[in-house]
Amino acid sequence: MDQFAELVSPVSERDHAAGPADAPLTLVEYGDYECPNCACAAAAVRRLRKTLGGRLRFVFRNFPLTGIHPNAFVAAQAAEAAALQGKFWEMHDALFARQADLQPGVLLAWAREAGLDPKRLGDDVAKGAGNARIREDLRSGAANDVAVTPCFFLNGAFYDGPPDYASLLEAAESLMQPRPA
Repeated sequence: MDQFAELVSPVSERDHAAGPADAPLTLVEYGDYECPNCACAAAAVRRLRKTLGGRLRFVFRNFPLTGIHPNAFVAAQAAEAAALQGKFWEMHDALFARQADLQPGVLLAWAREAGLDPKRLGDDVAKGAGNARIREDLRSGAANDVAVTPCFFLNGAFYDGPPDYASLLEAAESLMQPRPA
């Protein structure tokens, strides 16, 4: 990917976003719930969100790499089904926290722990309630030349650095520095 690539699909109301819409920084991640690098990045992003507070808006888009992660799509479906109950971020965090046990059968137990109605979640996953949104995220990722996860865009520009806390914080802070006149 061109290191100066711009985000083709701008952030909109359809995105899962945490943080104020008018934050000076927007971090978009294309992620896969079964990707070990995404789980590490999730911890870094959680810490970054805590550090930057209202100065950061974080957006997560599904990009399940089903060719190498057989449970990634059903995990994305569970996150989208949780979103229908207003609990996207709770399921998002649970999926990454327990990634080693990412089997379809345990997702309903996690749903209960996250305050969700597990029967409704199971029914929504079974009927593919979130599939259109996942496909839309995949198309958006493909349009942005996403090939691996995690893939980040910071204020609309492709982030080509490591997905660790210190590197993400440095990149974010550099964007908040006043530009010389």
